[in-house]
Amino acid sequence: MSTPEPIAAPSDFVRDIITADLASGKHARIVTRFPPEPNGYLHIGHAKAICIDFGTAQEFGGECHLRMDDTNPSKETMEYVESIKQDVRWLGFDWGEHFYFSADYFETMVECARTLIKNGKAYVCELTLDQWKDYRGIPTQPGKDSPSRNRPVAESLDLFARMRAGEFPDGTLCVRAKIDMASPNLHLRDPVIYRIMRAHHYRAGDKWCIYPTYDFAHPIEDALEKITHSLCTLEFEVHRPLYDWFIEALGFEAKPRQIEFSRLNVTYTVMSKRKLLELVRDGHVKGWDDPRMPTIAGLRRRGFTPESIRNFCKRVGVTKFDGFTDIALLEHCLREELNKTAPRAMAVLDPVKVIIENFPAGQVEWVDAINNPEDPAAGSRSIPFSRELYIERDDFREDAPKKYFRLAPGKEVRLRYGYFITCTGFTKDPATGDITEIRCTYDPATRGGNAPDGRKVKGTIHWVAASHAVPTEIRLYDRLFKVEHPEDVAEGVDFKANLNTDSLKVARAMMEPSPAKAPPGTRFQFERKGYFIADSQDHSESAPVFNQIVPLKDSWVKSEGM
Repeated sequence: MSTPEPIAAPSDFVRDIITADLASGKHARIVTRFPPEPNGYLHIGHAKAICIDFGTAQEFGGECHLRMDDTNPSKETMEYVESIKQDVRWLGFDWGEHFYFSADYFETMVECARTLIKNGKAYVCELTLDQWKDYRGIPTQPGKDSPSRNRPVAESLDLFARMRAGEFPDGTLCVRAKIDMASPNLHLRDPVIYRIMRAHHYRAGDKWCIYPTYDFAHPIEDALEKITHSLCTLEFEVHRPLYDWFIEALGFEAKPRQIEFSRLNVTYTVMSKRKLLELVRDGHVKGWDDPRMPTIAGLRRRGFTPESIRNFCKRVGVTKFDGFTDIALLEHCLREELNKTAPRAMAVLDPVKVIIENFPAGQVEWVDAINNPEDPAAGSRSIPFSRELYIERDDFREDAPKKYFRLAPGKEVRLRYGYFITCTGFTKDPATGDITEIRCTYDPATRGGNAPDGRKVKGTIHWVAASHAVPTEIRLYDRLFKVEHPEDVAEGVDFKANLNTDSLKVARAMMEPSPAKAPPGTRFQFERKGYFIADSQDHSESAPVFNQIVPLKDSWVKSEGM
């Protein structure tokens, strides 16, 4: 795969730290890592972390490892592993030979736990979870020592070996690091490093009935892989002293430095994999790659490009301040790219027939249409023009207001790339009152949309020749949630109460021939309607299906300095 050019990003505190470490000689080469848990599909928040982890390593000529944090097997699958690999590659990054699983280190982690016990820095504890809540205390008051805290080393080693052998029920014993029960940081009050949990591991099978905690496993993995800068989000800031304690207590030569940055929160979106799984499981969306989902798979199927997502992450920046980013900025980054790259086509999403009475029956003309006015190299295409056309239903008004410049009785409009037409009449369904047919005449002298006599028309509408129109399913997507912050709900109220019940509508459209022949994944701008992509799963030439990516209108207003 081709590796993208390093993203030119303004300096930030992460880059400043790395620059200083390289300048001082502390590190000769930068090594970062991206360690997702394979318990769901990655979302747009992970895209920011990927761009920082991989992008920073790339920018400084280093390497970034991809590591599956699979220490909680009850929720992890190979499906999620493969989806993570696909997403990282799609975003334009590569881990080379550095692909790892936490499970690869389980034997080493057991030995690390034994080392801590031997050195009097860990012990086997018998307190239940509820009992521990009382012993641990609160930040403003010291905790109480577990009755097992001063258990003889030999006894803890024996119990730990028997834990591994499966002698005890789940949850009855655990191994705790012996640190400081008076610390104001609760994470340093004798945290659990191993627990009994009989769960089938998607790679290791039933070999293990004890599993390390993330706080214990992560610094060990970083040290073993000689990670120089362990970049993570702000919620791990309070875990950093524990991270450093494990590195020192286990005597690792490599000393990774944990650095925290703010996570990405986007309006009209939830970022919890648990909640996203709930949406999938309960049928509110059609899978993890549903185009309404904020997953990278969903964004890819929706039609977002890796370049637009990387550009979005660059604009969001790297800070220490939590906040929300308007989803309109993400859409703006995509429009910026697609406006330059997406070929144009015409599709009528709510068609009504137009009959040009003075155009010869059975005749088809081919007119030139520009593929992309932003890209002269894109050239042009020929599109058919016939006696019968389709136009958008809302491009005609029976009783048009004064400033209505589209088609109406007696009014003249320009057909994009075609001719001037004038409405001479229409037909209505007597039962519903809907317009069923519009009759017009055309001016043969206005081919290409210009009048030789210099007369002007204010309205230009798009159309599709009925003789060659391709019936097409168009999926129109709105935001999945109807409020900016869907997780801000009153106590006892489910976040799903904020779901937008109109987030998907299907239009039975008529389209010019060329897009139907495009392979799945091809993006177009349907003129006057927005950007669309041939669906990666359901689209075919015989049954075209297009997903709306974003409308043409850009609501994002660039802030000062953006």
